[in-house]
Amino acid sequence: MTELKPLMTLLAQAEQERDAALARHRGAQATHDAATRQAEQLLVYRRDYEQRWNEQFRQSGAIEVLHCYQGFMQRLSAAVEQQARATQQAAVQVERAQVVVREHELRVASVRKLIERRVDEHRRLGERLDQKRSDEFAMRASRNRPAFGQPTTY
Repeated sequence: MTELKPLMTLLAQAEQERDAALARHRGAQATHDAATRQAEQLLVYRRDYEQRWNEQFRQSGAIEVLHCYQGFMQRLSAAVEQQARATQQAAVQVERAQVVVREHELRVASVRKLIERRVDEHRRLGERLDQKRSDEFAMRASRNRPAFGQPTTY
């Protein structure tokens, strides 16, 4: 089965490429998960900060403090939006990595199917050769056998 050696090498290479694509997908997923967690933390922090200062302004609030609060809230909202964009970009990277993984998995499956077909062809060829040998042996044996009813000479 030395004719399968190049196909086995091709399969090994395809599997390595698939495994590398899987690792990139896992990395992209981890990046997305981290970005999502950070976005959630920013949202929670912003909500808590707003609640805390709203209570503070109900009691009393100087105009300077209000301006500081508004400035900080603008920067915090900008950070939330930026993190939302980062999360969305990370999700796109996860989707792209998944497409690449599927392509590599398809290639691995195709190479495996080709190897399977070649093995089946080899097996069928072997079966045909065995049948041919059996037929030839039976033909030779029938030629060498005396006809029915004729005396045999030893």
